[in-house]
Amino acid sequence: MKLLRAYLSDFAALLFPELCPACQASLVAGEHIICSDCRFNLPFTNFHQQPANIVAQQFWGKINIEAAYALYYFHKGGKIQNLMHHFKYKGMHQIGNLLGAIAGAQLAANDIFNTADVIIPVPLHKRRQRERGYNQSACFAHGLAEKLNAVVDEHSLVRTVATKTQTQRSRFARFENMQHVFAVKDPAALEGKHVLLVDDIVTTGSTLEACGAELLKVPGLKLSIAAIAYAV
Repeated sequence: MKLLRAYLSDFAALLFPELCPACQASLVAGEHIICSDCRFNLPFTNFHQQPANIVAQQFWGKINIEAAYALYYFHKGGKIQNLMHHFKYKGMHQIGNLLGAIAGAQLAANDIFNTADVIIPVPLHKRRQRERGYNQSACFAHGLAEKLNAVVDEHSLVRTVATKTQTQRSRFARFENMQHVFAVKDPAALEGKHVLLVDDIVTTGSTLEACGAELLKVPGLKLSIAAIAYAV
């Protein structure tokens, strides 16, 4: 029976091969979600080893952060764009958990990130989340939490306004679009905590800046930032 199941599985894989969402190569036995070549050769930033990295610099003089990080570089037309497209728009939410685990393995060895108490994903508006079926930043957060031994909090930070897409907006327009969009529901629950705020892609950083500004109103809160990718 086991031999028959294995045969049927191999036959199904031949007819309907599972493809790597980053490069579209067929996955082979032992590969999960992303092919081995992409898993090791996607454009890692190594920002966890660079305290003054370009993501951190985006927030200097704007909000007070402990550290900032992105796992990959995002190039237009590149493999990370393909990966994120499948993650956000093709229902492949499991990509977020995998990338969170990969990022978490890096951050667990960092003396700042590994002190995070709470991981908070940038919230989607309720209508947008119903349409998509999940919050991609929350998927990433749960993958991170497995490696950092931190708690994921999807309720304390809320989006009160359904903003339009940030694509094609200038930096100033993105900043204006994010004003008065977020709120903290229960500040007392976050007092004195080290919060790791996470998003999928950092471009100008305006969304993370707006979220961070609200979180930093909480007494004693320390803030760090992590994302899947930084848009070059």
